[in-house]
Amino acid sequence: MTDTKKITSALISVFHKDGLAPIVQKLNEQGVMIYSTGGTQKFINDLGIDVIAVEDVTDYPSILGGRVKTLHPKVFGGILNRQDNDSDVREMGQYNIPQLDLVIVDLYPFEKTVASGATEQDIIEKIDIGGISLIRAAAKNFKDTLCVSSMEDYDELLQLLSEGNGSISLHDRKRFAAKAFNISSHYDTAIFNYFNSDHSIPALKLSETKAQVLRYGENPHQRGFFFGDFEAMFTKLHGKELSYNNLLDVDAAVNLMSEFKGEAPTFAILKHNNACGIAQRDTVLKAYTDALAGDPVSAFGGILISNTEIDEPTAEEIHSLFCEVVIAPSFTSEAERILKGKKNRILLVQKENKLPETTLRTCLNGVLVQDKDNLTDTAENLTHATNTKPSNTELDDLLFASKICKHTKSNTIVLVKGKQLCASGTGQTSRVDALRQAIDKAQAFNFELRGAVMASDAFFPFPDCVEIADNAGITAVIQPGGSIKDALSIDYCNAHKMAMVFTGTRHFKH
Repeated sequence: MTDTKKITSALISVFHKDGLAPIVQKLNEQGVMIYSTGGTQKFINDLGIDVIAVEDVTDYPSILGGRVKTLHPKVFGGILNRQDNDSDVREMGQYNIPQLDLVIVDLYPFEKTVASGATEQDIIEKIDIGGISLIRAAAKNFKDTLCVSSMEDYDELLQLLSEGNGSISLHDRKRFAAKAFNISSHYDTAIFNYFNSDHSIPALKLSETKAQVLRYGENPHQRGFFFGDFEAMFTKLHGKELSYNNLLDVDAAVNLMSEFKGEAPTFAILKHNNACGIAQRDTVLKAYTDALAGDPVSAFGGILISNTEIDEPTAEEIHSLFCEVVIAPSFTSEAERILKGKKNRILLVQKENKLPETTLRTCLNGVLVQDKDNLTDTAENLTHATNTKPSNTELDDLLFASKICKHTKSNTIVLVKGKQLCASGTGQTSRVDALRQAIDKAQAFNFELRGAVMASDAFFPFPDCVEIADNAGITAVIQPGGSIKDALSIDYCNAHKMAMVFTGTRHFKH
């Protein structure tokens, strides 16, 4: 067997015909005998090119509504025979099996059909049987057969056929086999995950076919990669390539802002996955300037996100700040022009896209998987634990603070006044330390905490936090409740006319 193999015959049976015509025409020019089925056969005939119907080889028509077309020994024998094996060669002649040097096959669009909300029957019909079998067979026998399993590889195939005058090297055949097994394994993973959507089978199967090599990981000495369809989430208008840390911050920003979808203009600034400023106002400009006021120091080099279009006046203000990324559902043309004034500033238009329902992270020698925290605290879910009830304004601020708290690293305390983040204590080992950090930070930026509210991501085991908050002027508290010593905090609040509500839901974020 030589390293290079001349293509003399090809089986072509594809769902997607885009880009196929130049391949067929090149094969025809090179005298390749072409076999095909159904719609692909008609497509080739319409090009004015001779094609042999697979059913003429197998003496079997397409049956069962097209479910069985190519599943036949004459087809798979033509793909799987070993041309350096004397027994295989004799059997090929004995059973009149045609040699197939090239197999061009793709798969039914199973994932797109699921995503479209189709009926179960339509989805089941998009589970490919013949195609996946042909791909696996051709890829397995790469020593004698070239397998092309995606229209994304058509340009490369055309180039190889042209440069080699129809001869393909063993190196390229093996490389295409690897691509084929990548496609087949991804396809099987998608099908399994559809059938196991309730996770009744305790198995974790992940497959991402889109990958991006990052400049480096969390630090320059670490390699970094992103596996996912970034373009399905965003349209990138401008700026340098996103880094590993940029992507983490963008993820945190998108998840936080999802809490405010459809609400009044809301603007957030994040650093190291935590909001350092966020405000909701009547205009996006006011929302931005008040978010920035929450911590103009931390905002340097931050990630900015808006839940509404960014206009020219807001862009003018943002332009004076050094920031890594600006995200919005849209930008006016003038805003885009202004923000493109810094060549490295990344501008992202966020598309309508559903976020994953599960979260994953490596742990020890395995992976931790959990449902995403999709619970958002609402007024209907609250239990009023104290004699003093929050005013309507305080209630609005408590729920606003709770949304921020949910997306801030534990232990955390969030202080809000007038739907503006005054400060938060993030990632502390003690809830008291988190509160003190928040108060100190708010006071450093000249926030008046009288009438502010406080949110905690977990319960208070002692009354120390509500006492510290009271002394700072905070008048209302939102927390999960559930401590065996809840009464201590309730008693303190009652004695000092503070309002406290329980959500019944903890929002740890580690």
